[in-house]
Amino acid sequence: MISEDLFPGFHVPRIPRSEVAVSEPARPLVVTADRALLDDVLRLAAAAAVEPDVAHDVSQARKRWAAASVVVVGDDLCEALAEAALPRRDNVVLIGSDLDDGDIWRRAVRLGAGDVIFLPDSERWLVERFADSLEGNARDAVTVCVLGGRGGAGASTLAAALAVTSARQGRRTLLLDGDPLGGGIDLLLGCEDLHGLRWPDLAAARGRLSGAALRDALPQPGGLTVLAWDRGDITSIPVESMQAVLAAAQRGNDLVVVDLPRYLDAAAEEALSRATVTLLVVPAEVRATAAAARVLGMARMITEDIRVVVRGPAPARLPADVVATTVGAPLAGEMRPEPGLAAALERGDPPGRRRGPLSEFCRSFLETLPGRDGS
Repeated sequence: MISEDLFPGFHVPRIPRSEVAVSEPARPLVVTADRALLDDVLRLAAAAAVEPDVAHDVSQARKRWAAASVVVVGDDLCEALAEAALPRRDNVVLIGSDLDDGDIWRRAVRLGAGDVIFLPDSERWLVERFADSLEGNARDAVTVCVLGGRGGAGASTLAAALAVTSARQGRRTLLLDGDPLGGGIDLLLGCEDLHGLRWPDLAAARGRLSGAALRDALPQPGGLTVLAWDRGDITSIPVESMQAVLAAAQRGNDLVVVDLPRYLDAAAEEALSRATVTLLVVPAEVRATAAAARVLGMARMITEDIRVVVRGPAPARLPADVVATTVGAPLAGEMRPEPGLAAALERGDPPGRRRGPLSEFCRSFLETLPGRDGS
């Protein structure tokens, strides 16, 4: 379950961690002899689930200065640290005590502080800075959203296959089910019985979540992390929950694949707005092509890079390039019919593991994305 706020004005949900051992990142360092300031800073660190080292003087600070993930310095020790000529480093934050003290900027330059903040105005900023220290060198993941040009186009199957293929290639990959009426993408993967959180468990999420903790809390079939809907009565989540969860997913993974419904609610629009690229799956049929053109018009109001994936069979031999041109977006690729795929999905065999047009497209498409080696 998600915990309550740790202190007024902040909502920092806690996600249970698994017992899998993980390497601990470098800890932040707080340098101050001001007891009241230290209490405030430690309160903010606790809100970010961070336990910093504390130095009350220059000699204690010197021992931990270089190794700390971020150094937060109280203005009471700023001059002493500057005079000690400690090595210059990034991620030094100076906390001022007087908003009218114009000389603090000179002291910040002398210390080598990249940021100067004042409390309580910058409390939320400092919570997020502490939380960032837990993520190490985290960066935003490539995010692929998948939309169906019409009902039953195969968007969920393609999204799952992309995620499965990516995970097997060694990327940290999270598959996010953005379709509350889709039945649960965990069923498509055959992992519905695996322990882990589903969307209703995260409906109260707000603010900043840890990317690593989110991964640990979700089902992980075959090395792939999955956030799916359950089969309960909740069929929507607040947009703030999507913002918090997707931001954590992007920080904690190399690739995020989002399966979206054709009719976008506010949460789905939020996900689409964060897409690196969006794939629009269109069966090679006249009516599907016309329907997909309308879906494209809606999606283009939210995101820019949208590409068409044409899925066979083509009853009237409609060429893939003609479909893409008619829809009005570039052609990402074509998938021929795949015998036995539907039966395999009914058995719970994850798409993308067997050889065929689907896995061939996934491998080819993933080669075009940045960070394809998972770095």
